[in-house]
Amino acid sequence: MGLLSIIRKVKRKEREMRLLMVGLDNAGKTTVVRRVNGEDITGLAPTVGFHIKTMAYNVGGVSYRLNVWDVGGQRSLRGYWRNYFEKTDALVWVVDSGDVMRMDECAAELSALLGEERLLGATLLVLANKQDLSGALSVDEVSKRLGLTGESVGKTRHWQVAACSAATGEGLLDAFHWVVSDVASRLYALA
Repeated sequence: MGLLSIIRKVKRKEREMRLLMVGLDNAGKTTVVRRVNGEDITGLAPTVGFHIKTMAYNVGGVSYRLNVWDVGGQRSLRGYWRNYFEKTDALVWVVDSGDVMRMDECAAELSALLGEERLLGATLLVLANKQDLSGALSVDEVSKRLGLTGESVGKTRHWQVAACSAATGEGLLDAFHWVVSDVASRLYALA
C-alpha cells in the first residue's frame, strides 16, 4: 500500500480537510476565518507569518474537521507561501473586491499559485470579499480581472468564485459549504 493510500485512509476516518487561505495583504483572510468560526472580528492586525485554526464544520449532517491555514499576504511573505502547499485539499483565495488598483497584482499572484504542481488537485474557492463596500467589483468583474476561465484554472480543478463580506458574514457560509462539500465529494466519496 502506497503512502498516498495510507494518507487517504486516515483522512477518510478522521474526515479532516486542510484549507490554505491566501491572498494579498488586507484582503480579509483572518476576518473570514474568524467570522466562519463565530469569533470576534474587531481589532485585527495584519497576519505576520501564519495562523492555523482548527474548527468543526457540518455539511449534510456530517462533521468535518477543518484545518485552515491563514497565511499573511504581504509582499515580503509571499515567497514563503510554497512552504504551506503540501497536503492542501482546498485553496481559498481571498480578494479585496474594492481594491481595483491591485487587481493585476492579485491576478498575477493567483496565476502563479494555480501553476504550482503541489496544488494541482486542490479545489479552488475565490472569495470576492468586501462586497458590502461601495465600488466593490461584482463576482463577474472579479473573475474577469483575475483571468479566471476554464482554461486558466484547468479542466480537472473544481472551482468557484463567491461574493461575500467578511465584515457582515454575508455569503461566507454558502461559500464554505460549497468548498467543504466539494472536497468531501473527492476525498470521502467511498467512505
